[in-house]
Amino acid sequence: MADHVQSLAQLENLCKQLYETTDTTTRLQAEKALVEFTNSPDCLSKCQLLLERGSSSYSQLLAATCLTKLVSRTNNPLPLEQRIDIRNYVLNYLATRPKLATFVTQALIQLYARITKLGWFDCQKDDYVFRNAITDVTRFLQADTTHPLTKHRKIASSFRDSSLFDIFTLSCNLLKQASGKNLNLNDESQHGLLMQLLKLTHNCLNFDFIGTSTDESSDDLCTVQIPTSWRSAFLDSSTLQLFFDLYHSIPPSFSPLVLSCLVQIASVRRSLFNNAERAKFLSHLVDGVKRILENPQSLSDPNNYHEFCRLLARLKSNYQLGELVKVENYPEVIRLIANFTVTSLQHWEFAPNSVHYLLSLWQRLAASVPYVKATEPHMLETYTPEVTKAYITSRLESVHIILRDGLEDPLEDTGLVQQQLDQLSTIGRCEYEKTCALLVQLFDQSAQSYQELLQSASASPMDIAVQEGRLTWLVYIIGAVIGGRVSFASTDEQDAMDGELVCRVLQLMNLTDSRLAQAGNEKLELAMLSFFEQFRKIYIGDQVQKSSKLYRRLSEVLGLNDETMVLSVFIGKIITNLKYWGRCEPITSKTLQLLNDLSIGYSSVRKLVKLSAVQFMLNNHTSEHFSFLGINNQSNLTDMRCRTTFYTALGRLLMVDLGEDEDQYEQFMLPLTAAFEAVAQMFSTNSFNEQEAKRTLVGLVRDLRGIAFAFNAKTSFMMLFEWIYPSYMPILQRAIELWYHDAACTTPVLKLMAELVHNRSQRLQFDVSSPNGILLFRETSKMITMYGNRILTLGEVPKDQVYALKLKGISICFSMLKAALSGSYVNFGVFRLYGDDALDNALQTFIKLLLSIPHSDLLDYPKLSQSYYSLLEVLTQDHMNFIASLEPHVIMYILSSISEGLTALDTMVCTGCCSCLDHIVTYLFKQLSRSTKKRTTPLNQESDRFLHIMQQHPEMIQQMLSTVLNIIIFEDCRNQWSMSRPLLGLILLNEKYFSDLRNSIVNSQPPEKQQAMHLCFENLMEGIERNLLTKNRDRFTQNLSAFRREVNDSMKNSTYGVNSNDMMS
Repeated sequence: MADHVQSLAQLENLCKQLYETTDTTTRLQAEKALVEFTNSPDCLSKCQLLLERGSSSYSQLLAATCLTKLVSRTNNPLPLEQRIDIRNYVLNYLATRPKLATFVTQALIQLYARITKLGWFDCQKDDYVFRNAITDVTRFLQADTTHPLTKHRKIASSFRDSSLFDIFTLSCNLLKQASGKNLNLNDESQHGLLMQLLKLTHNCLNFDFIGTSTDESSDDLCTVQIPTSWRSAFLDSSTLQLFFDLYHSIPPSFSPLVLSCLVQIASVRRSLFNNAERAKFLSHLVDGVKRILENPQSLSDPNNYHEFCRLLARLKSNYQLGELVKVENYPEVIRLIANFTVTSLQHWEFAPNSVHYLLSLWQRLAASVPYVKATEPHMLETYTPEVTKAYITSRLESVHIILRDGLEDPLEDTGLVQQQLDQLSTIGRCEYEKTCALLVQLFDQSAQSYQELLQSASASPMDIAVQEGRLTWLVYIIGAVIGGRVSFASTDEQDAMDGELVCRVLQLMNLTDSRLAQAGNEKLELAMLSFFEQFRKIYIGDQVQKSSKLYRRLSEVLGLNDETMVLSVFIGKIITNLKYWGRCEPITSKTLQLLNDLSIGYSSVRKLVKLSAVQFMLNNHTSEHFSFLGINNQSNLTDMRCRTTFYTALGRLLMVDLGEDEDQYEQFMLPLTAAFEAVAQMFSTNSFNEQEAKRTLVGLVRDLRGIAFAFNAKTSFMMLFEWIYPSYMPILQRAIELWYHDAACTTPVLKLMAELVHNRSQRLQFDVSSPNGILLFRETSKMITMYGNRILTLGEVPKDQVYALKLKGISICFSMLKAALSGSYVNFGVFRLYGDDALDNALQTFIKLLLSIPHSDLLDYPKLSQSYYSLLEVLTQDHMNFIASLEPHVIMYILSSISEGLTALDTMVCTGCCSCLDHIVTYLFKQLSRSTKKRTTPLNQESDRFLHIMQQHPEMIQQMLSTVLNIIIFEDCRNQWSMSRPLLGLILLNEKYFSDLRNSIVNSQPPEKQQAMHLCFENLMEGIERNLLTKNRDRFTQNLSAFRREVNDSMKNSTYGVNSNDMMS
C-alpha cells in the first residue's frame, strides 16, 4: 500500500513538472519518465489509482491520455471485456464528478469516443456493445445541473459510500430472520413491519447510485450500477435465493415488492462479475424464474403478474442470448416462457399494460438471433413463431368480443398499438416465412369473408364490422412487419414475401375505396395510412434498391412495374382520402403528412410531378375537389391547421418545374386570388357574414403560410411577395384590426406575416434599386403596432386563458420583429433620416407589450421566453441607442428580465441573456470611456441619460456580476464561454464592488484555503488590461477557464470519501 502511495506521489510530481515547469530539461526528463510509465505493464491499474486518488487535475489528465493510448494500440490490444469495463468506468466517473477540470472532462470524453469508435464493430456474443453511445450521452444531457442538485449529489454519493451497503445488509439479514420464523401476518404490526422491510430493501436496490436517473418513474434504466464494494452480497447465491424463497412462502399481497427487488437484482451491472461469476449468477436467476413458472398460482394477481413480466424482460436486457443458452435448464425455461407468453397474449383482456414487457423480451431475443455465436441451440426458431401467432390471432379474436360486449377498443389507443407493433415488427421478422404464411392465410380468410358479406343482401352490420376490425389489425400488422425489414439481413425471398403482403393490402384498398361513396371504416383507413407510411420508409426513396423482388411481385399481380407507378398508387389514395374523408380530421391530417413526407425526397418529388394525378392537384386545389378546403363545415377554426401541411407539399411540388414561369405561378394561385377577392368584397360592404369571412380568411392565410414555407428560393419567393404586396396586405391588416380579440383568427395571420419576413435561405434579397425591403418592414411595423395597441385593450384575462388569448399573439409578434430586424434586407438608419416612424412605432409597441407581461410569465411560457430573449439579443446588438433612450423603469424591467434569465433552466435563454448583457455592458463601457476623454463632440442625449440611470442604480449591474460569478464558481456552468463574455465588462465597470465580492468569497472559505482562493482571483486578472478589445476578452476567457478549474480544486472537500465505483478491477 505504501508503495502505491509513493508511486502515486512520484507520478503527480512528474505531471506537475511536465505541465507547469519552465525549465526545458526538467520537462524533458519528466516526459521521458512518463513515456516509460505508459509502456509499463501495471499502467492500467496505476491509471485507475490516479483517477481515484490523484489530488491534481494534471494527474487525472495523464491517466485519461494513458488510457486512450492503451485502448488505441493495435499490437497486443486490450481484451473486449476490459474495454467495456473501462467505458463503463469512465461514464460513472464523469457522472459522479461534475466539477472536473474542463480539460480532464474533455480527455475522458475523448477516451470514451475512442473506445466507441475503435470498438464499433466489436460484438460480444450477439450484441454490438459499443453502439449505445446516444443513450449514454443522453443521460448526461438530461441531467438538471443546478447548484442544489450538485450539492444533493455529493450528499447522496457520500451516503452511498458510507452507509447504504450496511443498510442493505441489515435489511437482508432481517428478511432472512423473518422467512425463518413462522410470522403471524394477521397481526397488523408484524404485517406492517415486513412490508416496510421489503420497501427498505427495494429502495436500497433502487438507489440512484451514479446520479444519472433524472426521472424516478422511468423504467428505461435497465442497469443497476451497484458499487464494487457490494460484490460479496451478489456473489453469495443465498441473497438471490432469499427473495425467491420469500416469494413462495409469504402471502400474495407482499409478492409484488419481492418481485420488484428481484427485478433490480437481475439488473445488476454486468461488470460487477467476471464471466464465470456472471454465468453462475444467471444460472441461479433462471432457476428461480423456472420455479415461478412451474408454480404460477400467484401470477393470477395483476400486480404480481406485472412485476414478473418486468423480471422476464430484464433477463434479456441485461444478459446476452449467448449467455442464456448456456444455462443448464435453458431449453425447459424458454419453453415455459414461450407458453407463459402465449397464454398471456391469448388472455388479452388481463393486465394489458404488462404485455409490453413480454413483447420487449421476445423483441430483444429475436434481434439477437443473427449475432449469437454459441453452439448451444437457442430454439427461438421454434418458439418465436408461436409468440407471433399468439399475438396476431388473439388480436383478431378480440374483435368480435369487443364489438359484442361494447368493450373499449384497444385500437382507440394508437400510442399503445404503435408501441406493440414496433416490438412485433422485430419478432415477426424472425422465421419470417412462417409469419408471412400466417398473415397471408388469415388475410385471405378475412378478405374473402368480407367480400362475400358485402355482396350478400342479408349480411348483418355486426358481421361486416367484425371482418373490418380483423382486417384493420391485419393491415396494421403487415405494415409493422414490412417496417421491420433490416436491409443487411434481408433476402430476395423475404422481399418477395413483402410483395405478397403489399399486393393483398392494395387489393383490399381498391375494394374499400370503391365503396367509399356508400360507407367507409375510419379505423381501417388509419391502418392503411400506417401501412403506407411503413411501405414508404422501406421501399420508396433515394436509397432503395429498385431491383427489389417486391417490385417484381407488384408487377406480376397488380401491373405496377416501377417506383413511379407505385407513387401513383400513393397519390391516388391521398386524393381519394382527401375527397371522401375531408370531414375526418385524423384521416385528413395523416394523409397530408404522408403527402408532405413524399414531397421531401429529392428523387421522389421529381417523379411525383410527372404524374397526372399530381398535376391535377396542382391545377385543382379547391373545395370542389378537396372538401377539407371548404369553409362551410361546422368545425372549429383551429381544425384548419392541416391546410398548411397540404400547401407546403403543393409548394414543394410546384417549385420543381416552376423556374421563372410567372404564368404557371398565377395559374396555381387562382383559387387563393379568388379567396382574397371574396374577403376584400366582404370587407368593402358594411354588413357581411362574419363567420364566413373569418373561415375564408383563416383558411387562406394557413394555405399561404404553407406556400411561403415551401418557397425557400429567391425566384419563387419574389413571385409570392409581388403577388401579396401591395394588393392583399391591407386585407390582412384589416383582419387584425377587426378580430384582434379572436386568437383563432389573429394567430394564423400573425404567423403568416412572421413567415413572410423570415429571410429563410437568403430568399429575401431585393435588387439594389428596390425599396421592397423597407416597404415590407413598414407593413410588419403596421401589423405589430395595430395588433399590439388593440390587444392591450382586452383588460383582465383569466390566468388559464392568458397564453391562448394574449401571450401567444405577443410571442409571435416578438418573433416577427426579430426576423425582420435580423434579416439583413433593411437599412434601419434610413427611417430616422427620412422621418419615417415605422421602426420607432414597432419598437415602442414592443415596449408596451413587454411591460404588460409579468416577469414570471416571461420565463413560465417557453415559446414566449425564447422569442423575447432572441429579440432582445438583436435589439441590444444593433439598436442599443433605442434601449438607452428608454425610461428608467423600462430599463430596470429589461435588466431584471436579463438577471432572471441568467439562471433559467433553458440553456438557450441563459446564453441569450449573457449575449444581451455583454452588448449592454460593452455599450456602457464605451460611453464611459468617451465621457472621460476630452472630445469636441459631446455624448448624445440618450447615452448621457443611460449612463446617469446606471450610475443612479448600480445595484442592478452589481447583482448580475454577483450572479454570473456565483454560477461560474459554485454551479455546474453549462455555457462557460457565454458567461465569460459579459463578466469582464461587469468587473471593469464595478471594480470596487468586485474587490468587495472577491474578499467576501475568500473570507467565506476555511482559513487554510483562503490563500489559495485569493491566488485564484489574482490569476484571473493577470495580464488583463482595462479595455474590451477582442484580444483582451479572449485572454480573460482563458484565465476564467483556469480560474474555475483552480477554484474547484481548492474547494474540494478533503473529508469527502473516495468514490468506490471501482469499475476496472
